[in-house]
Amino acid sequence: MERRPDSHGKVRDIYQAGENLLMVATDRISAFDYILPDEIPFKGEVLNRISAFWFDKFADLVPNHLISIDVADFPEEFAEYKSYLSGRAMLVRRAETIPVECIVRGYLTGSGKKTYDADGTVCGIHLPAGLTEASKLPEPLFTPSTKAALGDHDENISFDRCVEIVGADVAEQIRDYSLKIYTAAAEYAATRGIIIADTKFEFGIIDGKVTLIDECLTPDSSRFWPASSYEEGKVQPSYDKQFVRNWLTANWDMTGDAPHLPADVVEGTSARYREAYQIITGTEFESMKGNE
Repeated sequence: MERRPDSHGKVRDIYQAGENLLMVATDRISAFDYILPDEIPFKGEVLNRISAFWFDKFADLVPNHLISIDVADFPEEFAEYKSYLSGRAMLVRRAETIPVECIVRGYLTGSGKKTYDADGTVCGIHLPAGLTEASKLPEPLFTPSTKAALGDHDENISFDRCVEIVGADVAEQIRDYSLKIYTAAAEYAATRGIIIADTKFEFGIIDGKVTLIDECLTPDSSRFWPASSYEEGKVQPSYDKQFVRNWLTANWDMTGDAPHLPADVVEGTSARYREAYQIITGTEFESMKGNE
């Protein structure tokens, strides 16, 4: 898309659209807070359409910012870009972003497993002894983090610190919404053969109300595990970008510029994203590009 975005994140470009915003999910991929030099085919469209699926599914649980993903509903100024935007863009209401990442963990893995092995805690929360890789936690944990600027790293914070940043009322609302959405999504995903190990939500304020924004339960913001092969005590295969993280961990020391991904990793990651879409939504993935 030739028009320059008004702002952008690691994988999203944002354009002013009158009183609203147009959020475009690109095919860029980030891992360990680095934007990688290779794009993943269909990734942006998968992320956008999965988010739209969840926004619609949980509209009665929590307000969200989605207006439409139909290019016919976008402002006329974007008409010339319809082919590119189709499927990968959503028109959303403008929100005042709450500066906290809302992470919910249902299983022990990733950075949580490292701190648990060190001192028996996850983000400062003490857990029972005897847990191992991929253990289901006694109950889902809300473990917020700071929302870092582009290029910086998010930092885990306590709930008390979250209260200091956003106030008790907002902190309690984003915690309760996050746990409620995660629990409902995990129950639904289980019927589709998927375990949602953990996920990350973002919220904003629209018309004075806490509102779910950005993306929702996508392979970029969550760990999706196939339930059929779940086995406690080992690292699980996943439908998300863990495939990329694993390759980077094995082949890069996290210094200097991020390396190019091998073709099989790019293709395998794209296939995992599309498979996640199909399993979650129950519909075959067919790109909307060019079908507007």
